[in-house]
Amino acid sequence: MSNILPFRPRPAVATLARCEVVAVAGDLLALLEQLEDVSARAAAMGRPAKEVERTVQHLLDAVSAVENALDCIGEGEQVAPF
Repeated sequence: MSNILPFRPRPAVATLARCEVVAVAGDLLALLEQLEDVSARAAAMGRPAKEVERTVQHLLDAVSAVENALDCIGEGEQVAPF
């Protein structure tokens, strides 16, 4: 009887979707913390001021993008494009 598969009920799709939303939100929060840490470290680099300013600005733009993504997940609606 090797051709018999055990019965495994599938979790409801809604439950899987909620779990995925929580997982993605958690990943985004971790990414946000990393970006903020890298921004602070980049601001303290001993590089030319213009280079540091541009680097930090790009990182802050990335922070804003991640925050917008978190807002979309949390509110269930899309944020207006840039």
